[in-house]
Amino acid sequence: MRRSTQRLFGACLLALLLGVPAARGADAPRFRSASGELALLAGYGITHRGFGATRTQVQTADTILRYGYFLSAEHGSGWYRGRHELFMELPVHLVVDPRLRAMTGGYLLGSWKFTSLESLAPYVFAGGGVLYNDLGLATQGTRLNFSYQGGCGLQYLIRPDTAIGIEYRYHHVSNAGTAEPNEPLNSSKILLSISLFR
Repeated sequence: MRRSTQRLFGACLLALLLGVPAARGADAPRFRSASGELALLAGYGITHRGFGATRTQVQTADTILRYGYFLSAEHGSGWYRGRHELFMELPVHLVVDPRLRAMTGGYLLGSWKFTSLESLAPYVFAGGGVLYNDLGLATQGTRLNFSYQGGCGLQYLIRPDTAIGIEYRYHHVSNAGTAEPNEPLNSSKILLSISLFR
């Protein structure tokens, strides 16, 4: 089942990238001059049993609403030219394994968006936030948890102000030692996105 899901995910991404023409011509990509970005991300996450103290497999269907605020104009030159961006996110992680539950909260992430390419905008990010976690696991001592995370992504412009993208993030959830027991959930998430630059 997992392999067929991965194949479907890859086929959808390939169809998006090959089926949509890139932004061209006199229209400059808006990620170089926009003041903000509104994005919707959706995807899949799974914990890594044996990574740190993670023992429980948890699988999620993820939806994240993101507002990105650009903190700077372009800096640097060459391949590393880019802009500082602050992500404010409202996540909903729908747990589908081991039982149907939900996690939600808020994240604040710092990002560097590379702007040296015409139709592609790679970026890296890191940060954290709070997460209300109602998984019903005996290995977690509280429902109020904290998350830190980091990752990278790639956006592909389909119009000067619109991009589709793919993102990987490492995602950690624990209660930061405020209660016992405190099994952390260390997971990977793969997300597809659509972004509007304003």
